[in-house]
Amino acid sequence: MNELVLFVISVLPVFLIGMYIYKKDKEKEPTKLLVKLFLGGFLSCILVLIISLILNVFPIFSADEKNLNLIELFIHVFIGIALVEEFCKWIIAYRISYNDNAFDEYYDAILYCVFVALGFACFENILYVYSSGISTGILRAIFAVPGHACDGLFMGYYLGMSKIAITNNKKDLKNKYLFLSILVPTLLHGIYDYCLFSENIIFIVLFFIFIIVVYIKSIKKVRKVSSTNMKFKYKNNYCTNCGYVVNSNYCPRCGRKNE
Repeated sequence: MNELVLFVISVLPVFLIGMYIYKKDKEKEPTKLLVKLFLGGFLSCILVLIISLILNVFPIFSADEKNLNLIELFIHVFIGIALVEEFCKWIIAYRISYNDNAFDEYYDAILYCVFVALGFACFENILYVYSSGISTGILRAIFAVPGHACDGLFMGYYLGMSKIAITNNKKDLKNKYLFLSILVPTLLHGIYDYCLFSENIIFIVLFFIFIIVVYIKSIKKVRKVSSTNMKFKYKNNYCTNCGYVVNSNYCPRCGRKNE
């Protein structure tokens, strides 16, 4: 019975957040694609483990957070944890969904990245809750899981902006927003972890303020982007190879990239 309770506590917050984000999508995405993205979040955990093992050759990344000063902790958290985890989630979301024909609305990017983030959070949550118990599961349901979802939301927000830039043939803006789609969630993740790991009362207070602000901003972004339901309008909406009408980066008939 206890095992079942631990499993429910681990998975329930992931499910609830996922359903909230999913229901905000007016034109539902293919179930197969969403499953791939969620499972891709699991895979990103393995990528994180591999990169972390490589980084551990450097003492600053292998050290216990309690033994680091504030500057060392900053490097440890923002590079060794936040950047590594967010980049691994980003590469999965980008590779699976960015050029998929189903990616035809701005909100889709948010949905895709949040599903990857929730896959990551689910795997991580199961490990932590089964090893540390119910109290850890409750705390993670309030902070860690929504935190990962918010990171994914901001990642998707800027990934969607990069897609819009493509439709307007603005490659410079595309690269800018792709960069921001990694940078912004990394900063959010880093601030979250840095405030907690510092174990300083000032940073703990800042942590709660930060969490409230991020949660409010995230909910507003979900409501705003989902309500507009903006479809991408490609400047060249026909395939230059076969003449077939397209509304994505690739022609569904011949597979050629729509430049």
